[in-house]
Amino acid sequence: MFEKILIANRGEIAVRIIRACKEMGISTVAVFSEADREALHVSMADESICIGPAPVRDSYLNIPSILSAALVTGAQAIHPGYGLLSENAEFARNCAQCGLVFIGPPAQVIAQMGDKNEARRTMKAAGVPVIPGCELVEDPREGRREAEKIGYPLLIKARAGGGGRGIRLVNSPEEFESAFQTASAEAEAAFGDGAVYLEKYLSPVRHIEMQILCDQSGNVLCLGERDCSIQRRNQKLIEESPSCALTPTQRSKMIEVSTLAAKAVGYVNAGTIEYLLDENGNFYFMEMNTRLQVEHPVTEMVTGLDLVKWQIRIASGQSLAYTQKDIALTGAAIECRINAENPALNFRPGCGKISLLHVPGGPMVRFDSALYQGYSVPPFYDSMIGKLIVHANTREEAIRKMRAALCELIIEGVETNSELHMEILSDEAFVSGQYHTDFMAKREKTGQQSVC
Repeated sequence: MFEKILIANRGEIAVRIIRACKEMGISTVAVFSEADREALHVSMADESICIGPAPVRDSYLNIPSILSAALVTGAQAIHPGYGLLSENAEFARNCAQCGLVFIGPPAQVIAQMGDKNEARRTMKAAGVPVIPGCELVEDPREGRREAEKIGYPLLIKARAGGGGRGIRLVNSPEEFESAFQTASAEAEAAFGDGAVYLEKYLSPVRHIEMQILCDQSGNVLCLGERDCSIQRRNQKLIEESPSCALTPTQRSKMIEVSTLAAKAVGYVNAGTIEYLLDENGNFYFMEMNTRLQVEHPVTEMVTGLDLVKWQIRIASGQSLAYTQKDIALTGAAIECRINAENPALNFRPGCGKISLLHVPGGPMVRFDSALYQGYSVPPFYDSMIGKLIVHANTREEAIRKMRAALCELIIEGVETNSELHMEILSDEAFVSGQYHTDFMAKREKTGQQSVC
C-alpha cells in the first residue's frame, strides 16, 4: 500500500480523497493555486505546495509543476480526482515515466476511450450496442452524404472532450453546414481537435450510466446504475440510483454488456460506461468516462462500497474482494449538485465570501463540499460548490429526505441553485419517475424557470 499520495485536484473532490487517505493511514500532499491558498483541502493535507497562479492552465493543468511537487515530497502515487487532468493520457504516461503510480486506468485506455469515434468502433466490435451513426467526417459535403444515410434529426459530435462542448443538434439538411462548422470550431477551441462524427438523435431518452471497478488481474465488478437524466445543456443536476426506468431484465443485460465492454479494452480501476435508454427499452453505448465520476457517492450509498478507497487499493495492486454476486443495490439514493449560480439570471455563476454555512445532518445525509464559514469562493473555477446526497429505503422516502435536507442547507454569501432543486423534486414528472433528458428544456420552454 502507498505511504503518501499527491492529490492533483481542488475543491470537494480533493477533500473527499484526503478523507479516504486519512482513514487508510496514508499521508497526503495537496497542490494549490495562488487563488486557493485558503482552500480547505490545503489545510487538511499533511503537506501542501503552491503550483502556480489562479488560471488552471498555469496551475492545476501544469503537468511539470504537479510532477515536481510529487517527486520533491516523496509521493508514490497521484490521484487526479475528476475533471482537470483525470482523463489526460499524456499525464498518466508522464506519471509512469517519473516512477509515480497514476490512480486510474492505463494511459492507452484513456487515449482509446477519449477518442469518442474510436470508442464507438471498439464497443461495436465487442458486441456492445451503439447509437446508429458514422465514423469521422472530413468536411460538410461528406457529412451531408452520411447524414442522408442516418436520417434527421442527428447530432454532430466532437471525438474529443466532453461536457456538452462540440455537440450540435441538426434537424434538417438546411441546418447542417452551419452546425458542422460551429461544432468543429468549438471542439478545436476547447480540445485542440476539431474532428467530428455523426450520430442519430434519439429522443426521448434516459441517460443511464453503469459504474465499474476492475482490478489488475482482469476481474470486473459492475456496481449498478445511476440515472443522470436531469440535466441542463448536457450538464447533470440530479442523479439517482437505482433508476426507476430500468426493469430487472434490462439491468442484468446492461451489467452484462458493461462487463463485456470493460474487458474488451483491458480496463483497470474505476470507470463509468454511459448509455442512452429509449422508450422501447433499447439501450445504446454513448461513451466511457475513464475516471471517478462527480456522482460516485450515489453508488456508494446504495452499495456500501467506498469507491475512492477501492481506486487506491486497485492502483496499489490489490485484487477486488467481491464477485458480481456480492453486489446488490439497497434502498434508493439521490444527489443534488449545489452550484454557486443564479437560475433566475440564466444560471449566472457567482462568487463571494461564505458568511453563514449550515450543513444538514441526520442518518444517511451527506454533504460533500470544500466550503467553510468565512471561505471566499473564487471566480476562476467550476461553479459546483457541493453535493448533497441522501439515502433511504425507497425512492419516495429519498425524495422527502432530500427536500428536508435542502430546506436545512443554508449557504449565505453566494447565490445557489438550491431552490431550483426543490422545484425539480416537487415536479410531478420527477416524482412519478416519468422524465427524460429533455426535462429541463421543457421547463424552460414553458416558462417554469426558477424564481429563486
